[in-house]
Parts: sequence; structure tokens; C-alpha cells
Amino acid sequence: MRRALQAPFPWFGGKSRVAPILWRAFDPSVPNYVEPFAGSLAVLLGRPGGPGNYETVNDRDCYLSNFWRAVRADPEQVAANADWPVNEADLHARHAWLGAQVEFRDRMLADPEYFDARIAGWWVWGVSQWIGDGWCSETGRGPGRRMPAVAGAKGAHRTRLPGIGNARGTQGLSKAPCSEWFVELASRLRRVRVCCGDWQRVLGDSVLGISSSGTAGGMSPAALFFDPPYSSDFRGTRLIYALDDFSISRAVREWCLEHGDDPRLRIALCGYEGEHAMPRSWRVHAWKAHGGYGVRNPDNHNKRRERIWLSPHCLPFEQQRELFGEWTQ
Repeated sequence: MRRALQAPFPWFGGKSRVAPILWRAFDPSVPNYVEPFAGSLAVLLGRPGGPGNYETVNDRDCYLSNFWRAVRADPEQVAANADWPVNEADLHARHAWLGAQVEFRDRMLADPEYFDARIAGWWVWGVSQWIGDGWCSETGRGPGRRMPAVAGAKGAHRTRLPGIGNARGTQGLSKAPCSEWFVELASRLRRVRVCCGDWQRVLGDSVLGISSSGTAGGMSPAALFFDPPYSSDFRGTRLIYALDDFSISRAVREWCLEHGDDPRLRIALCGYEGEHAMPRSWRVHAWKAHGGYGVRNPDNHNKRRERIWLSPHCLPFEQQRELFGEWTQ
């Protein structure tokens, strides 16, 4: 069986496990897909049948957006910069250097085609071994003096490579251990538009392919996948995101409520049980996340609280409770 394409780094709250149910609700043949909170792109990468006609992703985290831009444009150079053994001194030195790149962040926000392959490689190398929050965070949380993760395989050091649990990092048996993986990602992302900024910037009529007179250029219907930072009122234990702003969850819900009845839009909104008060015309899908890495509660109760709300114009499908969870009202 062919290995599922995935991001080469760990990501808090990734939705790879529920991607199949989302594409059954969206329909893989939908011409337009928009993801305002890109993260690990688990849903986009899990799209059956490969790329759609129009795909747009966005994230406010400049380092994350830069990685996706850079690996799309120059995957081999990103891989070369990510190819480095686990080294605690290098980890903290690169963390400090990356955090000081003010001009880079400004250019990422101003130029939709700009990227830096070295920053992308160093970022993915570090985030794959950094424990907890704060890696290149723009919120200013300091790194302390953290040991690199050496207890298990994560991120770019997993799957095709010896894990960092054997203290070899990306220095595996291959001379270019990340290249094949990154080239495969570049091929998948070739036509994906990667934006960097506020989530609402990719929700204009021109991106969604709609206008007051109807649809535009065969871009409708549009599938929208919203996975914002979960609200502080409902998260229970703390989920860590690079840019925590839990008022975003409420603003996203309001946008979804305003646009949910539009037949040109198929919307999926993620959150915890009870977080979003949506009309009964929206279906609620309960599912169990992996838990563990992104949740500090040792009992991992939050993994059973995951919910996805689907707008009225998402496609109906038969329930598959054992694999994906269950429907609730």
C-alpha cells in the first residue's frame, strides 16, 4: 500500500485521522479548496485523487508558511538544510538566530512569492526535536534551556529515516535522507497558493470563486476547512500553538454562521464539544484524536472531545462509527 503523504514535522492538533471523513463531506472533485489555518496541511495532503483545480492555504506563522513555500519551490535545498544531526548547542543557536529574523518575517507578509530555503530547513530540523512550545515563536516565549527530543521518532526524523531516538537525527543511511520526501511534497504542492497572514485574507470572493452575480470561473462550490486555535473557554487543558489568539475561534464561528447557508460553500469547523453553538442544520461529527503530544493532561481526556461541524451544503454520507466516530446533535 502506498504511504500516505504527510508533513515532515509534528503538529499540535493535526487532522490526518479525520481527513477521509472530511473529503466525503466535501467531495474530492470539488473544484476549490481553502484552508485559512494551514498547520501540517493534513487534510489537503490527504485529498483522494491528488490536487484539485484551485487550492489555497494560509497561516499566520511566517516560519510555517515559509516552509510550505520553500519546499514547494526548492525541495532539495530545504532538505539539504534540514539534514543535520541532533545537537543541543546547534538547536539553541539556531533558535536564537531564527527568532531574530525580523526582515524575513516582514518579507513573508509582504511578498506572496518570497521564501528562504535555509530558514525552512533549519526550522523543520528544529521543530522536529524541540520539546513543548516556543520554537521560533513570534509571541516571544523564551526557549529556556531545553533538551532536544531524543526519546522517540518525530517529524523529519521518522518514517523513511532512522528516528532521533537513536541519537542520529537526520543523519541516516542515505546521503540525502529528506530529499525524496520533500520532492514528493513539492510535486503535490506545485499549484497550491500559500498565503501568510490573517485568516480572513483568503476568504474574499475572488478566492472563494463567488460574487454577487453568482459564481466565478468554475471555482464553485468551494470547500473550506477551518481549524482555528481552540477557544480558551473550552480547551480544558492547554493546546499549544505558535500564535495563540483564542478570540479567533469565536470570530471564525461568526463567519461560519454568516456564510453557512450559502449553497456555493461547504464548510467544516473544528473545535471541542460545546465550543461552537451552531444551528441544527449543521451536522456534528464526534471523533477521537491521537492525543498525547499536543495535550498536557496525562489522562488525555480532550482527545475524546474533538468535534467537527459541517455546514448544510456538505454532502451526506453513511455513518462509519467504528472508524471515524459518530454523529451527534
